[in-house]
Amino acid sequence: MKPIKRHKGLQPLSREHHQGLLLSWKIRTGIKKEVSISRIQRYCDFFFKEELIHHFNTEELHIFTLLEPDDELIKQALTDHRKLKRLFMQKQPDMKTIVAIEEELEKHIRFEERILFNKIQKVASEKQLLRIQDIHNSVTNSNIENWSDKFWE
Repeated sequence: MKPIKRHKGLQPLSREHHQGLLLSWKIRTGIKKEVSISRIQRYCDFFFKEELIHHFNTEELHIFTLLEPDDELIKQALTDHRKLKRLFMQKQPDMKTIVAIEEELEKHIRFEERILFNKIQKVASEKQLLRIQDIHNSVTNSNIENWSDKFWE
């Protein structure tokens, strides 16, 4: 598949998508290594609080608003966000939940990168896209690299 040329205003969000894809890989690796679900879940909780909530909020407030609210792609992205939030916030997660997080997160990121962001890049003005970059740069970055239990290694 040919690499997508992402506008610099959306590149920080695409880098966050890369971190989400890494989470999916870490989950798969942890499952293959028969790591306890509780260890994987602790990392998922940490990732959700440190990275994903902020990412979803940025998209919903500043990216998705560049298209019409009734756009089918926006509706799908918002539905995905709700589904993922429910999965991450389950009180008693089990293997089925962890696998669903891994699968749904990867599917959602691929959709946003391959379809939704391409459409946004086509319809948004240069000024709008650069504003997204400014908004993203004004927010503190997460601490996901500081997780000590690297169960996937």
